[in-house]
Amino acid sequence: MRAIWKGAVSFGLVSIGVKLYSATEEKDIRFHQVHREDGGRIRYKRTCSVCGEEVTYDDIAKGYDIGGGEMVILTDEDFAELPLTSSRAIDVLEFVPAEQVDPILYNKAYFLEPEGTATKPYVLLRDALIDSERVAIVKVALRQREQLATLRVREGVLLLNTMLWPDEIRTPDFGFLDEDLKVRPPELAMASSLIDSMAGEFEPDVFTDDYRAALQEVIDAKVEGREVVQPEEAEEAPAAAVDLMAALKASVDRARAARGEQPARSGGGEPTPISSARSAQKAAAKKTPAKKTATKKATEKKTAAKAEPAKKTAAKKTAAKKAEPAKKTTARKTAPRKTA
Repeated sequence: MRAIWKGAVSFGLVSIGVKLYSATEEKDIRFHQVHREDGGRIRYKRTCSVCGEEVTYDDIAKGYDIGGGEMVILTDEDFAELPLTSSRAIDVLEFVPAEQVDPILYNKAYFLEPEGTATKPYVLLRDALIDSERVAIVKVALRQREQLATLRVREGVLLLNTMLWPDEIRTPDFGFLDEDLKVRPPELAMASSLIDSMAGEFEPDVFTDDYRAALQEVIDAKVEGREVVQPEEAEEAPAAAVDLMAALKASVDRARAARGEQPARSGGGEPTPISSARSAQKAAAKKTPAKKTATKKATEKKTAAKAEPAKKTAAKKTAAKKAEPAKKTTARKTAPRKTA
């Protein structure tokens, strides 16, 4: 790595000489614009829009448009008078908990290496940051502008993260924020179940830039003169689902399948908040008919109990009626006959 800046970290009365290195690098594959017929590089000339002449770098200045076609021209001498251009200090302003710094503020990252005899105070600041579990808020002048930054420890090295200024963060202004949208508890429960099924530990090394790898393969094939193999088409994203609950459940099953787990079934498996609620509803529905059946049976018993005496009385009356003619007939037969 090549140092891009040299200066000192001002930590109270302690000054720590450091070198600044870019901590990140972009891996994008870059192309040149060329002439399609012969591959010649396309060059752009710096020409003046007023006189039409080609301008060298020495004759180029910075201009600020103030509107109305008027331009304020700033020369190298104007910038040289600014106090920040020659400043080589990283001034520590305060120490704050890391969680208080919104990640949206972070811009670029740089490693700091101790220079010369600054190793001892460098290690002292590093260990103090680790022990306090805080990050240092600093100001630094880089590329002719003052920047807010943080100092923290990564893999035993001080890391400088430049930050955007608060007025450089845009405020979201979208129509849906003013809408009164309600999320149903079952939907929220299923979404939480989906998050749980996809939970894991973040390991950035397992993720790769598939597009860059495929593009590099195309370039290598061109260089080697071999046939370029068409890469397999990626699985199409599913169409937007009308039923949100169905989409969430399908997502949960898909996440479990990716982990080698069995998908959730309605008749078994671990109960989810949704399945528990549905089971409770079914149980309540089953209890209600049972009550009605019990009531119906009790009513039938009472009716039968009331009807039993009436049946017995009717039977007695019928038996009495049948017995009456029989008595009369018997009396007639037993009566003595009169003699002459």
